[in-house]
Amino acid sequence: MAAGERPDEPLAELSHYVVARPIYSEAGFQEENERRPPPPPTLRERAQAACRCSRKRAFQITKSFLPILEWLPNYRVKEWLISDIISGVSTGLVATLQGLAYALLVAVPVGYGLYSAFFPILTYFFLGTSRHISVGPFPVVSLMVGSVVLSMAPDDNFLIDGSNATGTNGTEALIDTAARDAQRVLIASTLTFLVGILQVVFGVLQIGFIVRYLADPLVGGFTTAAAFQVFVSQLKIVLNVSTKNYNGVLSIIYTLIETFQRIGTTNVADLIAGLITIVVCMVVKEINDRFKHKIRIPIPIEVIVTIIATGISYAADLEGKYNAGIVKSIPRGFLPPEPPDVSLFSQMIASSFSIAIVAYAIAVSVGKVYATKYDYAIDGNQEFLAFGISNIFSGAFSCFVATTALSRTAVQESTGGKTQVAGIISAGIVLIAIVALGKLLEPLQKSVLAAVVIANLKGMFMQVFDVPRLWRQNKVDAMIWVFTCVASIILGLDLGLLAGLLFGLLTVVLRIQFPSWGGFGNIPGTDIYKKVKDYKNVIEPEGVKILRFSSPIFYANIDGLKSSLKSTVGFDAVRVYNKRLKALRKIQKLIKKGKLKATKNGIISEPGINNEAFTTDEEPEDNEDLQVPTKEVEIQVDWNSELPVKVNIPKVPIHSLIFDFGAVTFLDVVAVRSIKTIIREFERIDVRVYFASYQDNLISQLERSAFFDDTVRKDMFFLTVHDAVLYIRKRMTYSDKQDPIFEKISLMQESKEPIEFTETSRPDDQLDVQEEAMRRLAS
Repeated sequence: MAAGERPDEPLAELSHYVVARPIYSEAGFQEENERRPPPPPTLRERAQAACRCSRKRAFQITKSFLPILEWLPNYRVKEWLISDIISGVSTGLVATLQGLAYALLVAVPVGYGLYSAFFPILTYFFLGTSRHISVGPFPVVSLMVGSVVLSMAPDDNFLIDGSNATGTNGTEALIDTAARDAQRVLIASTLTFLVGILQVVFGVLQIGFIVRYLADPLVGGFTTAAAFQVFVSQLKIVLNVSTKNYNGVLSIIYTLIETFQRIGTTNVADLIAGLITIVVCMVVKEINDRFKHKIRIPIPIEVIVTIIATGISYAADLEGKYNAGIVKSIPRGFLPPEPPDVSLFSQMIASSFSIAIVAYAIAVSVGKVYATKYDYAIDGNQEFLAFGISNIFSGAFSCFVATTALSRTAVQESTGGKTQVAGIISAGIVLIAIVALGKLLEPLQKSVLAAVVIANLKGMFMQVFDVPRLWRQNKVDAMIWVFTCVASIILGLDLGLLAGLLFGLLTVVLRIQFPSWGGFGNIPGTDIYKKVKDYKNVIEPEGVKILRFSSPIFYANIDGLKSSLKSTVGFDAVRVYNKRLKALRKIQKLIKKGKLKATKNGIISEPGINNEAFTTDEEPEDNEDLQVPTKEVEIQVDWNSELPVKVNIPKVPIHSLIFDFGAVTFLDVVAVRSIKTIIREFERIDVRVYFASYQDNLISQLERSAFFDDTVRKDMFFLTVHDAVLYIRKRMTYSDKQDPIFEKISLMQESKEPIEFTETSRPDDQLDVQEEAMRRLAS
């Protein structure tokens, strides 16, 4: 052998394997391996495990509730502090501008956006498990809060008579903006407080898993629709066109219609400022993305544009000369904390639930991206607690709901942020703006802030290009994306999210109710079984059908199992049995009339007598007893051959049926009862039923359901499909083939009374739950 061929020898040995072991049924395997299921812990043992306390356990619980105790002692000051300072300053500048801009979405004075960018960070610094997310307002959540605010405090509730207002012609109706804004701030802060309570409850109940039901396609469609809603809401601000505040179904359509109806009143100065801001911000953001490997600190274009726009507006007096809409007033310093208006809880509980889930889902989704990148873990339940307490705390200071913003978090991470120290520094920058710089931003045009919001929607709008990829990969996921997006646009964000969630769950139910199934066969020379239709070389074992049903089996899809079984075996077991009984009745009558004669070689016609058995199958049956004596003759009926009576009996080409339950994770009581009925239906037409590749929990479940008896035994269950096939071959080789109808033929020849044949599909005690219910209704 050449030297170069030697390494191939062990590879050739490892390319095959040979296993010699007994054929295992469930009963044999349990007996040989002494199955010992562990006893479930008692209530006392569970209580002891939950209530035990030690110094170490107390410290672990404290660290889990205050994650800062985990990472702050390990903080690398020399390596991380400079990066966190640079990141915090950059993020703080962006957070200041986004706080002002997103306040427009909530329909509250822009100064309250600064509070919402500051207070939530303080508590999350101690309680959060993500080291990189930037906590604060997010456009989607802000818009959801704004929809609640506008529905509970519309402009129509604050109209005042123009005759009592100065500077009017005495006929106009003006809006009491001071009272309106105060009420809207109260509603927004109360909603934030309630959202925080819900999030804390979810965290305490350990139901962070609820976010798993918000699948990526659902979130993608929802956020894209939210981006469109945000765009429409900011479009009228860019144009400086006043419209009514619409909410609910089709509100976005009504807003667009009214905006274009009044487009003639557009303020040119605001429009130009907004368009320039959008173009400049999007171009610079694209440069930041394309050259991020060269530009260590992204260009803070929002800050630059805002400073320039504020200077131009102040120098040119755009409000006085061109009637441009400006910020006008930003409160300086902090407002004292105020309690929420508890009486409003009942009006906003439904919306607060959806906002709490969406805010949490966005934050955890973004946090998990960076946790995976930097190899640390996010605790979902602790995040519920962190954001819940943050929202309760910030709700007392007139803030609106906090989560995280994708763009702001990207800035914090890309500028070198290592921990939430960067977040607390960004809060310091916002604090400076609140205390000292707010007055300087009063000449800023609102259209510039709206343009900043629109420019930050690019990433969410780009999700539309995910739909073709989703359609190629999974059409159901693509349908969820499109449905959620369209529903959220038409119905509004809260109802749209609910509709998308229900549609997603419906697709899961339908996929379970109509799962994949198929007849399987063997690849010769192996123990591998594959679907017969998918592979050319797959061969079905002679006389054996193998059905794989890839789903849990329960009341909703048990009919699907029955129909797939009929398609696989090629006949209906109940119909075969009834046809055989009908043939036996005809044979009995003709034997007693002397038209047929039973011999050891079968049933033959008497010479010279016309065989009246060959009448139509629909002929009315005559139950008259002719008292014709017959003697017992041992005969055997071959049901697959031609019979001397004209009864169309379906052929049964199989002697064994194997259910491959490898993909069945659970069975309900309806399924257990129906499967037991299926076994009896096939056993009475001489087809043995076996089960293979099942999971251990199914055996325990069947034992609890009293599934096993003298007829249904554990030796019908095999560890693998190949075990079952080998057992069937062995049984067919050494067993005597006898027809189960033999005893009835013998009885029929010795009895003068007609034998009772009950042509029913199942006895009453074997009916499944649905058919039992139908019988009760009928009676």
